[in-house]
Amino acid sequence: MQARPFLVSLVTLVTSVALVAFAAPAQAWQAEADALAYTIADDGFSLAAPEGWKRVQPKSSIVETEFSIPSEGEGVQPGRMTVMGAGGSVQANVDRWFGQFAQADGSDTKDKATTKKLKLAGCEVTIVDITGTYKDAPAGPFAGGKAVDRPDYRMLAAIVETPDRGNYFLKFYGPGKTVAKHADGFRAMVEGLVPAGK
Repeated sequence: MQARPFLVSLVTLVTSVALVAFAAPAQAWQAEADALAYTIADDGFSLAAPEGWKRVQPKSSIVETEFSIPSEGEGVQPGRMTVMGAGGSVQANVDRWFGQFAQADGSDTKDKATTKKLKLAGCEVTIVDITGTYKDAPAGPFAGGKAVDRPDYRMLAAIVETPDRGNYFLKFYGPGKTVAKHADGFRAMVEGLVPAGK
């Protein structure tokens, strides 16, 4: 007569174990998704970084959000994407980025770069694509210190002009092959810009 309660207890235990087993991967997936999602403009707009990108502690205090992007090849620097708000006109910032690159043939970087304008979530967005030798300032462009020349680098950057919360800068740079592999992911992330909560 005691077998039935024992069976009920056993079934309950197995069910509980199964629920925990299913819940753990779901929680891990949610944690990963939360790590990829971020906001700009005082939480006014939401974006989500591509799968495989790793959110890390910003190297500079002026950077709000930072991701490390898997490198292409052993011993190759990983890619880096920084997100920050900043002042200055769009063109002034684009020109500053052009100045961070040099061309092996001595030509003007802006002649080899491309720019594109988009309208997303009520914001004007300028996307810039630059290649060449990058003058890397790991602590940030305004921190001072000696820059490191990094040949065959590429930068994909987006300037988001919000209607009333200033401009925000998404800058993804790294070895050319690394940026090329993740270029579509970066563009999809930018084009996925939506008002927060949508």
